This record gives sequence, C-alpha cells and structure tokens, in this order.
Amino acid sequence: MTYAPESVHPEKVEHSGDQNGWKDKDKSEMSNGNVIEDACKPNLDGDKNSYVENDDQEENLPDGSPHDICLTSERSLSTVVRVQENGSDNAIYHSEDGMEVNISEIEGTPGVDNVGLAPFRNRREQSCSSRRLEEALALYEQELLEDDDEDDKDWLPFRRFAVQTKWFCTNCTMANFDDSVYCDLCGEHRNFELIPAKMLGKFEASRERLEAESKNDAVTLPSPTPSMLEESSTSSFHKRTAIGFDERMMLHSEIKMKSHPHPERPDRLQAIIASLTASGFFPGKCFPIPAREATYQELAMVHTSEHVDAVELTSCNISSYFTPDTYANRHSALAARLAAGICADLATAIMTGQAQNGFALVRPPGHHAGVKDSMGFCLHNNAAVAVMASRAAGAKKVLIVDWDVHHGNGTQEIFDSDKSVLYISLHRHEGGHFYPGSGAASEVGTFGGEGYSVNIPWKCGGVGDNDYNFAFQHAVLPIAYQFASDITIISAGFDAAKGDPLGCCEVTPAGFANMTQMLSGLSNGKMLVILEGGYNLQSISSSATAVVKVLLGDNPDPPPQDTQPSKSGLKTLLEVLEIQSKYWSSVREHYLQLQLHWQALYGRKKRKIIIRRHIVKGPVWWKWGRKRIVYEHWFARVPLRKRSS
Repeated sequence: MTYAPESVHPEKVEHSGDQNGWKDKDKSEMSNGNVIEDACKPNLDGDKNSYVENDDQEENLPDGSPHDICLTSERSLSTVVRVQENGSDNAIYHSEDGMEVNISEIEGTPGVDNVGLAPFRNRREQSCSSRRLEEALALYEQELLEDDDEDDKDWLPFRRFAVQTKWFCTNCTMANFDDSVYCDLCGEHRNFELIPAKMLGKFEASRERLEAESKNDAVTLPSPTPSMLEESSTSSFHKRTAIGFDERMMLHSEIKMKSHPHPERPDRLQAIIASLTASGFFPGKCFPIPAREATYQELAMVHTSEHVDAVELTSCNISSYFTPDTYANRHSALAARLAAGICADLATAIMTGQAQNGFALVRPPGHHAGVKDSMGFCLHNNAAVAVMASRAAGAKKVLIVDWDVHHGNGTQEIFDSDKSVLYISLHRHEGGHFYPGSGAASEVGTFGGEGYSVNIPWKCGGVGDNDYNFAFQHAVLPIAYQFASDITIISAGFDAAKGDPLGCCEVTPAGFANMTQMLSGLSNGKMLVILEGGYNLQSISSSATAVVKVLLGDNPDPPPQDTQPSKSGLKTLLEVLEIQSKYWSSVREHYLQLQLHWQALYGRKKRKIIIRRHIVKGPVWWKWGRKRIVYEHWFARVPLRKRSS
C-alpha cells in the first residue's frame, strides 16, 4: 500500500446507491470489498488515465476507475486525493473473457449468481471522478512550476530513496556508512589489517587443512612436535610461563552470516598470537603445552550430563544456536573440549611446579556457562574445569578473579555455596540492566557460602584504570590476602578495554598489566590467566601481550599514588565494603577510610546546598518589618540568644 500517513489518510467510504456522492460507513459495516485497498501512482509522462500500480505492472484503465493518487514532495507531507465517477450507474465493464457486461441489465436477473457480480459492482461503487483527477494533476503541475530550485530540476516524484551501503570494521565489527573512511567507534581505517598478510595466510591455510581433515574424519589428538618437546623439557628456571593454544579452536565460527558480523570470531585468537609472535614471547620466551580434549568425566564435574550431551549434539549439525547470540557449528564441541582440556592441563602444570604461571589462549569463552545452560557465547565453563583440575593436583583453596566487563554468572552459580572457592568479579551492572543482569553487590553466596562471592558492580560505562586500581587496593587485595588461596585463576576478559564495542569502558593495556602485577603476589605466584571476552582486535591483542609480559617477570610502571576514583566508582565501593565487612575483617578499616573520603569530597557540598535552600525561603521584606526576628531565626539561622538589641 502506498497510502500516506494516518493523519492524511482518506476516510474509508462506501457508495450509498444514489448518484449524489459518497456516504460514510463504519468499518464494521464494510463488506464485499467495498473499501478501496490499493493505491495507484499517476504516470505523468503519458495519458492522464494511465496509471502504474504498486506491483510495478502497468494497466490502462478507463475513465471512472477508482484510484488513490499519492502526490509526494520533499517539502510537504504526502497527500492522497480520491476521485469518483459522477456518471451513470449503467456502466459497462469488460469481463475476463473480453465480453462487455452491463451490470444494471443483468443485476437481479433470476438464475444469475449475484456473488459473481461482486467485482463489477465493487468497481462501479468505487468509481472516481475524472474531473477531480484533472484538478489534482493541475495542482501537482502547478507545484512543480512553483518549485524553481535548480538543485531539484532532476527530481523525480516517485523515485526511491538511495540506500546507503555500510561497511563493517575489521577491528571491532561495528557498522559504518560507506561515505566514512574511519570507524566511528574505534577510529581505525576501513582497510585496517592488524595481522600481517603472511601470518594471516598461514592461519587460513591451517584452517583449511583442519577442515579438510575433519571432513575425512582424520582428526586425532595432536602429538607433540620435537620443538614442543624440547621447549617443554626446558627447566622452569629459564622458562616459567606456559601457553595453551590449538589452531582447531579457530574452527568454531558462525556459519549463518547475519546482518552484523558476530563479535566472537576466530580473528580474536589470530590477533593475539600475531602480537605475541611479533613481541618474541610465543614461541620464544613462553613454552607451549600439548593440547588435549577434556573428558566427559571432567566436564560432568561442573555441568549436568544433559548440558554436556547438548553441546556434543551440535557436532551433528552444520549450524546450531543455544541462544540468539550463542552459536555452534559441527566443530564447536571439539573446540569447547579443547578449551576446557587446555585449562585443566595448565592448572595441573602450575600446581605440580612444571610452570610458574600460564596463559590459556582459548575459545569459545566460558564464564557465562552455568551448570546446565550455554549462553553469552559460552559453551563449557573453562575456569570451573581448571578449578577442579587444580583441586585434583592438591589445591585446597582457589581464588577466581573475573575482570571481564560482564558478570560471570555461570562461574558464580557453580561455586555459589562452595567455601573453598572465592569468586571476585568486577563488571558493569547498571542496576541489572547490563548483560547478563546478575552480579549485584548483595549477591554474596548461598547455603553456607555467604561471603565467598564478592561482586563489584559498576553503575555506568566508561570505567577506567583509576576505578579498577582503587577497587583492587581497597577491596580485591584485602579479601584475597585474607582468603590465602593456593592458586589464582583470572577470567581475563578484555572487553573492558578502551574501544571495545560491547564493554564501552576505558581500561588500558597498562591497567590490565597493573592488575596482573597486583595479583601476582598472591598464591606464591601460582597464577593461571584464561581468556574470556574482548572483541576489539587491537585492544585485546595489546592487552593480552601486556599481561603475558607481566607473567614473564616484567614489572610495569605502578599507577600514581594520588589516583582518585570517579564518584560513581567510589559509591560502588562503599556499598560493596559495607556488605562484605560482615564477612571479611580485612576490609572494615578500608570501609571507614572511604566513608571519610566520601564525606570530605561530597559531604560539605551537600551541606552547602541544604543551607542555601534554607536561605532562599521566606519573604525578603520580613527582614525589615515586625517579623524580622522570625526571619533571622528560621531562614538566616541566627540563634535568638545572639540577636543584638
């Protein structure tokens, strides 16, 4: 339909049977197609009775045919003119077989089905005036003549608006209009290439080889190469940081391309590996561990059997979806098993002393995967599997620090009542309006695990290094040192980094390096970093490289001592410490200090505002009249005993 907006729509009408005009009818009384439904466009190049219908089919209709003429202009609202034939009711129409039919002669004839006459009767009752058609065309031509703007000389009355094409940023996947050269979000050029062409070709060739092997059912567990065995046998005195990675995890990708590229894509791992290779960290200063798939028993320790089976079933389908944003293809189950197995082996290697620390470059991520749910791009909970492996290797207490910008609802659910696992999360919450909506400060644990879930929920976006450092100094580190864990596991999501399309925060690579440095003093340096989120390729690669640099023993520049948090960040910490001071004695002193800090920064200003409100109240002329004493006492706050005589 090409009707104009409702404000200018013609009223639904029906012919009354006489020849004097149209009579308004209620919509409920209209039947047999008496309401004109289709709008037609005038063909200004031809005869005045020539029209082009909406379905792009041309038809020359006789005078008196019903029409809705849409006269559009860039300078005014669309209007609809309806015209009607004022001629005789004895109209002659042509049937489908070409015969001329006079409706008045055959209507009411015995034996004739009146239902079959409905098309002819409707066309007669909906006939339009050719006189009004001429007037409408005259008005339209006059409007064109009055518009003498030279820029509009090639304007067509019914041309379609040009649709601007879009391009998607390679760095952050955000959509940009074709006329822009740089991304509106991250500022990168539209031809941005973070990964060198030579290395990118190597990744693509490896992916094609793996896909070909998987089609031939020739994929087996990888055997360590000689160089891998040589590096693994190197003494931990020379190389103390282990890296877990397998190219087959890049086979996990979204098959069905939607209107927007999925942010969780194989390029994330490629960008990090390229950055580590360019820095000489991997392969080089870090040693790799052979990849292994997690067993069914390992996964069943943190998930239900139904959950594990549901993920495995995706290997039978080309494309699957657990949620609208959590996809899977026939390689996703393998990638999820590899990610969980790598995290388990790294935790075991760290606990047994084969490595001092490690970084698991894995995908799909895992901290949203709960006991029985896959969501938020996550299939299996990699951090939870690593906790179980570290326990099997001798760890009695495990600390999980989750600095992903989204709350790790799956990890919290799995260990919500477990006193041997302390879960600390720093994330955007915004009163439950930021995904996944969980992680309020009041969520402290259940069924005897109260106090072992510490949530620091930011109230808004744009949180930067100062807020994170302040939270670490006054909340994370005091509680973590009092807990005294045997190993520290970091759910390292880099979507809080500056320029991330989903996180919209301002944490820099130096900020992530400082957080890693502060946590390295816990658990005798036994630390496992597991990759979670992060969808800006440049931010995630530079941030991951900064973290690996700290794991290798480099000390980053410490943050300034006089850094101050934002007002919302300070308010969040006060709320968190007020709750957690009931369970952890180490934060009570920090809570009192922050209360004084808040009072010094924002308490006096609030008092001044209150006094100013009292001053402006009351009629001013009371100061010079009989009510001067009342004015000074109530509005100027002058005590009665100090009033001069």
